[in-house]
Amino acid sequence: MKIKETFSSLKAKGINNIQKIIKGNGKPKLCINMTTKGPSRKQVIVPINNNNKRNFMEKSSSHVTNMNSTLKDVKSEIMVDFVQVNFKDIIIVTNKVALILDLQTIENYVKNTNCINAEGVDIPQLS
Repeated sequence: MKIKETFSSLKAKGINNIQKIIKGNGKPKLCINMTTKGPSRKQVIVPINNNNKRNFMEKSSSHVTNMNSTLKDVKSEIMVDFVQVNFKDIIIVTNKVALILDLQTIENYVKNTNCINAEGVDIPQLS
């Protein structure tokens, strides 16, 4: 289509706009592409008895902060996002897959917390 011949009274700017519309050279639509290679969160399950569970969860926000600083001290790449209670155990949700050293660090933190009895805490596991 010869735009200049058909619309001879249009200025060059108007012709450029018409060409952009025909060719579709306008702004592209934005779209979000998300790809994950595995589960986006990993969970560390700490089997613990009911009394310890209740005592631990009373100060769960400070425990998240303290666990993060403890993990940072051992130069771990994981961070604790939040802690939740299950009927049998405590679930600690992290941003990455926890390594053995991370599991040991979390276990030591939970067992050394003043508000719980260390005998009621079992070895943490990945979920």
